[in-house]
Amino acid sequence: MVPLQLPFEEFRLANGLNVILHRDTSVPVVAIEVMYHVGSKNEHPGRTGLAHLFEHLMFKGSARVPDGEHFRRLQAVGAQVNGTTSEDRTNYYEVVPADHAPLALFLEADRMGHLLPALTLEKLDNQRDVVKNERRQSYDNQPYGRASETISAALFPGDHPYSWPVIGSMTDLSAASLDDVRAFFGEYYAPNNACLVVAGNFDDTAIRHSIDEYFGPLPAGAPVAVPRPEPPSLGADVVLRLPDDVHLPRLYLSWHSAPWYTPEDAVLDVLTDVLSAGKNSRLYRALVLEQQIAQSVIAYQHGLESGGKLMIQITARPAHSLEELHDSASREIERILADGPDDSEIRKSLNAKESDFFHGLTGMLQRADGLATYATLTGKPANLLHALERFHGITADQVRNTARSILTRPCVRLDVVSRTASPEA
Repeated sequence: MVPLQLPFEEFRLANGLNVILHRDTSVPVVAIEVMYHVGSKNEHPGRTGLAHLFEHLMFKGSARVPDGEHFRRLQAVGAQVNGTTSEDRTNYYEVVPADHAPLALFLEADRMGHLLPALTLEKLDNQRDVVKNERRQSYDNQPYGRASETISAALFPGDHPYSWPVIGSMTDLSAASLDDVRAFFGEYYAPNNACLVVAGNFDDTAIRHSIDEYFGPLPAGAPVAVPRPEPPSLGADVVLRLPDDVHLPRLYLSWHSAPWYTPEDAVLDVLTDVLSAGKNSRLYRALVLEQQIAQSVIAYQHGLESGGKLMIQITARPAHSLEELHDSASREIERILADGPDDSEIRKSLNAKESDFFHGLTGMLQRADGLATYATLTGKPANLLHALERFHGITADQVRNTARSILTRPCVRLDVVSRTASPEA
């Protein structure tokens, strides 16, 4: 595999802000990303959804920038603007014409340092309603929408930080007080818990001056401890049935697996490619093409900072049962466990990994996000440059042995069925 060339400089301000600069003069844009090391993993039972709620509140103005002005100022210069929340981190980004990078830096520093004085109950209630509506659309009223949170609640104990969905529960969103939200911001939204990446066409001296001017005066917060929950385990298989407004039943199989950016995580990525990536993959070929009992098959390894889960999702074709899907999928899994994949399947996966990796870093935003992610979750942005090395030398025997260690563990099986289906369906 070809080594990645992505030069960058890294330094810290006195307040602890981790700054990464990647200069590329081949494009007339600059991508700016601020990533905070906080996600739903940092929440607690009864207080879920705060990380994602704050993603919304961060766009609602500060003591110096009125509500609505953040978006207006950036959109006026043609910027791409957004934020996302996951279990392990929250990011905010802007892609702007190169000469407008100071504006984006000012606005990011402004809400990092001056949001709380402008945070009102009215703003909280407004965004609380927005998030509740998002939950209704994406979870409660979406076909198969509650499958993921149902599986997580079964895989992880109730006090484990991966047992609840990133968006939180309706009850907890309703219960969140202004004091809860203020405390959450005070604990996690500080320079020493953040990484700032600037990628693109900028003048090094000028960009450093802007960073010092806008972020330098912000005070550091208290040190933030990263949650390190005990690795969970299941004592036996768990079988669940979820009636839903769906036309086709769907089978989910889920196992505890490896954390992100570990050697085992890479091997499991290859394993799930062998199972479901492309029409010649094991499960797709058997269930969709040959037996024609499944509409679709998806398998993936979801590595997280403090754990992971391997997921298989199979949607039935009309007139076929989930028992058919389960029996057929189990037979294909047994074949992998017994004989493993062949070398051609491994090469196919590794070639796709290399292609996808380099294609995914063609844009400045993708580079900024990659550097921020590896800096935040591994402590070293340079790990982005070595991400493909985890796949070097992976063999068919290694995939088979890792599959044996994961897919023989107790499993959570979830059957999503039509509300009108009979109990035996």
